[in-house]
Amino acid sequence: MTTPNSKNAADKHRLTGIAAGFANSGAPVDVQIYGAGHIHETFRVQGEKGNPGCILQRINRRIFPDVPRLMENIVRVTEHMRQRLAAVTGSEPDREVLTVIPTRSGKSHLIDDEGECWRCFRFIEHRELGARPGTPGQAREAGRLYGRFLNMLADLPAPPLHETIPRFHDVERRLADFQLALAADPLRRRAAAAAEVAFSSERAEEMQGTMAEARTSGLPWRVTHNDTKFNNILFDARGRGLCVIDLDTVMPGHVLYDFGDAIRSAANSAREDDPDPQRSRIDMAVFRNFCAGYLGELEGRLTPLETVHLVFAARLMTFVIGLRFLTDYLDGDHYFKVRRPGHNLQRARAQFALLADMERRSAEMETIVSRLAAGKPV
Repeated sequence: MTTPNSKNAADKHRLTGIAAGFANSGAPVDVQIYGAGHIHETFRVQGEKGNPGCILQRINRRIFPDVPRLMENIVRVTEHMRQRLAAVTGSEPDREVLTVIPTRSGKSHLIDDEGECWRCFRFIEHRELGARPGTPGQAREAGRLYGRFLNMLADLPAPPLHETIPRFHDVERRLADFQLALAADPLRRRAAAAAEVAFSSERAEEMQGTMAEARTSGLPWRVTHNDTKFNNILFDARGRGLCVIDLDTVMPGHVLYDFGDAIRSAANSAREDDPDPQRSRIDMAVFRNFCAGYLGELEGRLTPLETVHLVFAARLMTFVIGLRFLTDYLDGDHYFKVRRPGHNLQRARAQFALLADMERRSAEMETIVSRLAAGKPV
């Protein structure tokens, strides 16, 4: 009979064997589940004494079916950033950008005997800060790091990066997916989500129309991160922003996507899945400090059209992510990992409560952005 302990030992032995297939220095000593990501399975591999070890990930091929293109993007981006950092006095490229550890045959990823795809990154020592900034300084550092990220990739040589998830933040695509899930309603969940369905429908025209107008007016395409959550930044022991991680969705995009998702993530006064939507409010101190770090790093980089749409971007991305949670709830929870029944609906409610508060405080947010963009204090 297979006991839980024997199964755990077998799993650990298998993971250690997979980790050994990458060109680490020294043999892997231990493997433990690591982090709380929604998409991949992530493990911390401990090395021998003096070896920081690595991060081992089983890539979710349902979300990222073209692993070679995904990894090609990540290798190109990290190598370019490393070159840029190497020219900066006092920088630490091995800590300020992810390092892809190749397989022993020199490839960017490994395919195991079960057909699963794995990748490996050098582990970077850092301080865990959680899902939201704990101080105004941390919010400013997050803005600075995401601004620096955009700056460092502004001159990434051709060809364009691959689109790892087509139309990832495209509001029209997300609304179309939502309408399909709503019409199918495979688990008969529509009635439970009636208020959220109405909320999203009331805002669909504004979101689509404003974004379409911005594109028609010449909104630039850039190399963007596209998943700018606060916990996708590593901080050092002193609380200084160190490294941007989770590069799966680095691809062509609009700066509105990065800025908007960062504000949605960092400036929410509550958890992304807070059970009480009344606690989901925009934290204006976090918003102000993130904007100061971001716009300070990007001085002269953004166009007037981009700057004038930044506050809209925060509403847009909160709407899009809330809509995605709602769509996944209606469709049966296939995309985001859930820990309990109704988890995605709970997430959608929290996002829509945050969006409603952003709408109430838009004028104040606009003033902050316009003053910082003009180099004035706030």
